[in-house]
Amino acid sequence: MTAFNEVSARIVKFLLGLRPGSVRESGRSYDFLLQQINRRRAQLHEIDGTQLQAIIHELRCQAWNDSLLVEVFALAADQTERILGLRLFDVQLLGALVMSEGKVAEMQTGEGKTLAAVPAICALTLASGGVHVLTANDYLAQRDATWMGDIYRSLHFSVGYVTQQMTAEERRKAYACDVVYATPNEVGFDFLRDQLCLDPSELVHQPFHSVLFDEIDSILIDEARIPLVIAGGDMTPPEMAHRCATIARRLRLNTDYGIDEYARNVHLLDAGAAKVETALRCGNLYDLRNVQPLTAILDALHAEALLRRDVDYIVKNNAIELVDEFKGRIAENRRWAAGLQTAVEAKENLPLKKQGQILGAITLENLTALYPRICGMTGTAATQAEEFFKIYGLEVVAIPTNRPMIRVDEKDLLFRTKADKEQALVEEITCVHATGRPILVGTASVAESERLSARLRQAGIPHHVLNARNDEAEAQIIAQAGALGAVTISTNMAGRGTDIPLGGTPPRQRQTILDLGGLYVIGTNRHESRRIDHQLRGRSGRQGDPGSSRFFISLEDDLMERFGIREALRDRTPEVEAIEHVQRIIEGQNLEIRQTLRKYEQIIEAQRRIIHAKRRDVLTAADRSVLASHAPELFQRLCLDLGGIRLAELERRLTLMKIDEAWSNYLADVAELRSGIHWVSLGGKNPLDEYLHQTAMSFERLLNGLDEQIIDAFSHLQLDPHGEWAGLPGLDRGATWTYVINDQP
Repeated sequence: MTAFNEVSARIVKFLLGLRPGSVRESGRSYDFLLQQINRRRAQLHEIDGTQLQAIIHELRCQAWNDSLLVEVFALAADQTERILGLRLFDVQLLGALVMSEGKVAEMQTGEGKTLAAVPAICALTLASGGVHVLTANDYLAQRDATWMGDIYRSLHFSVGYVTQQMTAEERRKAYACDVVYATPNEVGFDFLRDQLCLDPSELVHQPFHSVLFDEIDSILIDEARIPLVIAGGDMTPPEMAHRCATIARRLRLNTDYGIDEYARNVHLLDAGAAKVETALRCGNLYDLRNVQPLTAILDALHAEALLRRDVDYIVKNNAIELVDEFKGRIAENRRWAAGLQTAVEAKENLPLKKQGQILGAITLENLTALYPRICGMTGTAATQAEEFFKIYGLEVVAIPTNRPMIRVDEKDLLFRTKADKEQALVEEITCVHATGRPILVGTASVAESERLSARLRQAGIPHHVLNARNDEAEAQIIAQAGALGAVTISTNMAGRGTDIPLGGTPPRQRQTILDLGGLYVIGTNRHESRRIDHQLRGRSGRQGDPGSSRFFISLEDDLMERFGIREALRDRTPEVEAIEHVQRIIEGQNLEIRQTLRKYEQIIEAQRRIIHAKRRDVLTAADRSVLASHAPELFQRLCLDLGGIRLAELERRLTLMKIDEAWSNYLADVAELRSGIHWVSLGGKNPLDEYLHQTAMSFERLLNGLDEQIIDAFSHLQLDPHGEWAGLPGLDRGATWTYVINDQP
């Protein structure tokens, strides 16, 4: 059977396995569309440049309808081959078709997702007016926009990218393009900044149309609930943090405090509460007047007992840097919620950073909801298919590989102790390294990667370490991880999104590595999520290359300890099936937790939309004049003093400032309410019901009080000696900064 026939057979098998929901509603199946696209692509290949430009021009002048899909895909595929010299495989076109329908394409690692996205992006741009392509980091955003840019421009689409260091004008220019590559954080932060603009000319965003997520599971599952925050002002950090850190160090587990069965939360026992009351001299710690010290001591205890240095965070340049548990990298610009962040800084005796006043916030999940059309791609979506559908209405469709996947996933090796496991790891690495076969070792933490590195140094095994301490060298280390004799130790999925070329860069020894069996991937722990395990395995065996993977795990690993597997398997041989069963249970529990917390977020998100809609009406002069409606005498007097145009401009700016000030104060109140809402359960109340009730009442007061605040502000404003309004109230927009809250400690 020829290679072409093998691919065709796999696609046919795929098509036969599709459920009705995965077939185009018009009744034309994917195989028929693929035949049409390839037929048209072959025709275009024979056309010269002048004729081709005429066809492209005609296409761009037409209003979108589904009958144009084949033409767009064929043109995109043809231009990709002409410009980059790369021919899109049928499976890549299949992935693009799935995404163009607003679904998630699960394409295995190494199958060319970046190229596969191009036809879908072109179709979505024509259909909706523009596409944001959201990827993992600034490097990939700039790389992909530059790499694919000539293809888009040949089809008369403008293309741009947004990175962290860009100015407002550079961002405005980029967002005006048809296709924009960026990170979700940058798009979200720019959205939040736009909500503080006092003049329409300051806005950087265009209307939201379509979004295509690269590594969609990482963004919409792992990071979906993480709030993006814009803050301002300079609130002095609470001095109580150091006192509570000292107290927390003295408290003892199971005597003074307890930890829940999954090591997610900490609580004081009676003996511990008594010690805290004595140390703080605050009386009954659970009295309502002691909410602040109670919250502070629980944050300090959480920092002391549950958050581990070189696992959950590292200390770098005299500051706390959070480690992304899914990627193994430093989580750029991320911090825990204010009290917990301060508690960790106090625990490590670091300077307490200013927290500031929150001016606005939005989660990635709610940012995604701003786009009318959503789609994406990843190598690992199947295990999260239920959540994709429940939360986002997205169907996951698995795309077959272009070549048969021949990687061998060996059965896990299980050990009673970590010491036994680490000894076996060193022996295995030493044995395989002697053959010259490249090895990638995925560890669970910075600490574990450095511990294994020390043991390999003792054994005389040369190697590279890639973790949160040196992730700036990521691209260079990963580029050589497939070289002859290479041993690379990496935390979790550091290096994801970067290919590991067999034979190194350039791949001079590729055939030698193929003969040795390809890249050998070793995992030193099972992750809570099976998806993360699959991602690690997927670094090997790309595009039909040989490779193998194996996990080395022990009953003393965190997963075993936290979820009771160690006790359950103490007296019998551990079974991999039991571990995978627990992983499925944990995934279900995590989904339940996310759904519960989502209920708390939904009310605030609904309120944010109301506030931002009101703000938008004021900004675009679509809103009525509060002064004219509620204080006509004051309005008439000010009109005579200032003139109608100047008064309208001043009222617009002042109204926007008062809205922002009220919303910021409201967010501070909500944060304080949420931090202690669980205590209402002691009185027999439901925390969620009480939270919804109190936030609804507070928000109603906010809306009802806005007009009065605006009128009052005008009543007290004075002219300065130059004839300008003095003492204009509002928030300091010149001292704002952005960050990401990690709310999953």
